[in-house]
Amino acid sequence: MAVAMVSTAVEQTPTIDEPVYVASAEVYLKERSFRYNPEHPPLGKLVIASGLVFTDAHLDADFVGSQTALGRHVLYESGNDPGRLMLYARLPVIVLTLLFGLVVLAFARDLTGPPGGLVALALYAFSPDVIANGSLATLDVPATGFLLTALWLLWRARLRPYLCLPLAGVALGAAVATKMSVLPVVPVLMLLGVLSHWHAHRTQEPDARPRTQEPDARPRRPALDARALLKLLLYGASAAVGMALIAVAVVWATYLVVDPRMRWAAPENVPDIRGTRGRIAAWLPFPEAYRDGMRIQFGFEYDIWKGFLFGRLYEGSLWYYLPAALLVKTPLGMLALWTAGSVAILAARPLRPAAPYVLVPAALLLAVSMHGARDLGVRYAVFMPMFLAVAAAGVTLSRWRAAQWATAALVCFVAVSSLRTYPYYLPYSNEAFGGPSKTHLRLHDSNVDWGQDLGRLADHLGRRHHGERVWLVYKGAGVPSYYGIDASDPLKAPLGEVHGLLVVSDSAVAKADGRLAALLDTSTPIDDVGHSITVFRRR
Repeated sequence: MAVAMVSTAVEQTPTIDEPVYVASAEVYLKERSFRYNPEHPPLGKLVIASGLVFTDAHLDADFVGSQTALGRHVLYESGNDPGRLMLYARLPVIVLTLLFGLVVLAFARDLTGPPGGLVALALYAFSPDVIANGSLATLDVPATGFLLTALWLLWRARLRPYLCLPLAGVALGAAVATKMSVLPVVPVLMLLGVLSHWHAHRTQEPDARPRTQEPDARPRRPALDARALLKLLLYGASAAVGMALIAVAVVWATYLVVDPRMRWAAPENVPDIRGTRGRIAAWLPFPEAYRDGMRIQFGFEYDIWKGFLFGRLYEGSLWYYLPAALLVKTPLGMLALWTAGSVAILAARPLRPAAPYVLVPAALLLAVSMHGARDLGVRYAVFMPMFLAVAAAGVTLSRWRAAQWATAALVCFVAVSSLRTYPYYLPYSNEAFGGPSKTHLRLHDSNVDWGQDLGRLADHLGRRHHGERVWLVYKGAGVPSYYGIDASDPLKAPLGEVHGLLVVSDSAVAKADGRLAALLDTSTPIDDVGHSITVFRRR
């Protein structure tokens, strides 16, 4: 997994979101200011900044412009080396992703033993979605990994509450301080804190088994009277509130690390959010910058976005988009093991207590994401391959030899499918949907083409089409001329003048209409680059 992520990070040019995070991290380091990218909390960008401190990048203190323009300026207009900046920004996220794999291993091992831990780790390490997003300087994998760590610590708190509950609060705070999308699951974690404290108290009671009971019989715990029950619930609730207070303190600490004076002036793009969402943003005990970031995120939910699913271009959102996209972009063996492991957790008595810690948070996050406005990629559901890798460990408790062999075969199938897509993990789709080369026919945006292959395009044109006229429609954050691509915009020239190579990002192909659609209809596809950019010939 480390080899796959590092080599991918070296080869891929900046994706659409990365320059904004990298530039904002530079502003954190050089100016101690939250003025860019307030819609996301600081911790994920501080992780990125931990790599950037070794680059000594130049930042123009007099720059004025949007955060998108800032990202372009820092990478391509300030004398910095964008390849070096992006690699150093991505390496801390890669390290975190690998460490979260150890959390997956430990969580699954605690549930089922070493064999289950190895199955879970294998599914995590070979997941194309985790590799793809874990090798980018983005926030999805770090936020989910911190949340998974909090859930694992809550599970361990069933035996050691006074150590693990505070640590779970730290991990939960780290998740909330990385991305706001984890907030809906916070009440679930607080209830799990009460549950873990309850279980820890009950298991520490002396064995109340009668003397006449057989040694291997199941011990019966004495019933609690109403007063003892209330006392236990109050202690558990206090422990959960303490965990939440620690999480809140972690969020505040991340803002104080950036700017100890907490200077903040609300930007003009903060919308006036009313109703329940507005009250939530106003009541949360977080810095004003965090709450304004929430308002910006809520404002995005009122925008109308264009989606693309199974060849259909539409406006708005489809509630079934994420399940359908996961069906396309998850290895078939992984889907089978996720299903079998989830059934095992619900059906097997020894595993059933783990369902609230593994399945319930994943189901809640998926339900919330399914009703979001942005049908832009499975990165919004990257918690599924991380959480359900732990759930899949449940299959190893089966005593049937056939089930054990089937599990081993499915893990091998996942590994082969993942290795076959190397190094093109972003456009991965499983064999049932034709593999990575066919993903663009069914999905778009960060599922396929996030601007990552501009460098590969430059190499391809130099090798195979040197000296030819190039017309380019590129969807991404890179600057084609920096990579030596001398191309014209076909949308600004008369149709009769567009001859030679027409190069179009697959996300633009998916959403083509009007002039671009007319160009594509009269062009012949001759090649693809990275399964995300199509090269056409137009005579």
